Amino acid sequence: MEIGVRSERSMEKVPPLLGQLVAVGHLWHPHLLSRFMGFTKMSARDQPSLPPPPPPVPARNYSSNGFLRVSCNGGLNQMRSAICDMVAVARLLNLTLVVPELDKTSFWADPSNFEDIFDVSHFINSLRDEVRIIKRLPKKFSARYEHQPLEMPPVSWSNEQYYLQQILPLFRKHKVIHFNRTDSRLSNNGISLELQRLRCRVNFQGLKFTPKIEEFGNKLIRIIRGKGPYVALHLRYEMDMLAFSGCTHGCTDQEAEELKRMRYAFPWWKEKEIISEERRSQGLCPLTPEETSLILRALGFDKNTQIYIASGEIYGGERRLTALRAAFPRIVKKEMLLDPEDLRQFQNRSSQMAALDFMVSVASDVFVPTYDGNMARVAEGHRRYQGHKKTFQLDRRKIVELLDSYQNGTLVWDEFSAAVRLAHEQRMGQPTRRKVIPDKPKEEDYFYANPEECLCDDAGCGNSSGPSNSTQVQ
Repeated sequence: MEIGVRSERSMEKVPPLLGQLVAVGHLWHPHLLSRFMGFTKMSARDQPSLPPPPPPVPARNYSSNGFLRVSCNGGLNQMRSAICDMVAVARLLNLTLVVPELDKTSFWADPSNFEDIFDVSHFINSLRDEVRIIKRLPKKFSARYEHQPLEMPPVSWSNEQYYLQQILPLFRKHKVIHFNRTDSRLSNNGISLELQRLRCRVNFQGLKFTPKIEEFGNKLIRIIRGKGPYVALHLRYEMDMLAFSGCTHGCTDQEAEELKRMRYAFPWWKEKEIISEERRSQGLCPLTPEETSLILRALGFDKNTQIYIASGEIYGGERRLTALRAAFPRIVKKEMLLDPEDLRQFQNRSSQMAALDFMVSVASDVFVPTYDGNMARVAEGHRRYQGHKKTFQLDRRKIVELLDSYQNGTLVWDEFSAAVRLAHEQRMGQPTRRKVIPDKPKEEDYFYANPEECLCDDAGCGNSSGPSNSTQVQ
């Protein structure tokens, strides 16, 4: 069975101003679209069997210049990227890395430790030919022995020279340094090919979810695939995102005030006074569920499409999902598919819940994120690594312009739908070069969304060109 795609309306009376948009609409004919996306139904017995575990890699022998402790900040995928960066830094400086500490003080207040989410033994052993990783500092460096490590955040978007010239001398003096923030502390570009590929190796091979998370993630995937192909929709319309971004489009006045109070309550959310509509017109807001419904229909999906919503609690609850459910009645969530007893062990563990959504999103036939946050970008990178699986990179600035034109009557449906498709013709996860902007690293394409150094398939790609030894989807 193929994912349902909306039938094109009769084009006999199409307004003349469609022009090029009509031609694009023909390219998205239902049968062509489903074949182009390569939708297939895969039964449980069709799944590839798991390969035997590889033999341990030989340990790298080197003189350590010190011990690196790191405390990651943010949600699961922000921390995941940071861990990859810190392994690369430890390798560059010949350090011994202590198993990273995960954020327990963020908005989600998740008490999970590294070993609750990732297979810690696999992490240590699979990378031991590159970096020495230990579970805890030697006792002589503990507070009990009155040792005070240097605590600092490295400078954001730094290159190798920063770490070699400014950080390495500090290790020679202090022996132990604690990086208390790790988000985006290594540049996207201008990094040696060796280190870029090491970042990929950690991301795609070293960071393997725990057996428990893999078990239930694979269970979710089997249940969904048993009902046919599916779209994973990362609907980032959650309270923390709306409060942080200041986006209140579609909210009541009371909800907008609640989100503003929340933004002021968190001191590290530094931008306080935000004009929501201005932010939305710049494409900086996650799409609302109602907007998402229109965009999915415009892209060609119909009511027969099975959609998995990968997200936490949607702000406004089921009321805000009414339009989306009306257009796509085959919506499922993990809370609908797993037994309450299965889910109970993940309660109040937002990062473990996010790991389940991450697995389902990476395995999906199509992935559609409504906001380009860390989850969307890291999942996109994994899907590129698995053969450039279809991922819609929504152009929200253009989408907002088209939505407003459609809703005020400037565009009729056929014009709107064709324009949405035209805008995304080259934004479906095809191979592309990562954008580099000198002196503006925050505006560049994110390394983990498109790690192009690791995606080639010739002999020069080295050992990180294939997905062996990564988290397996059954």
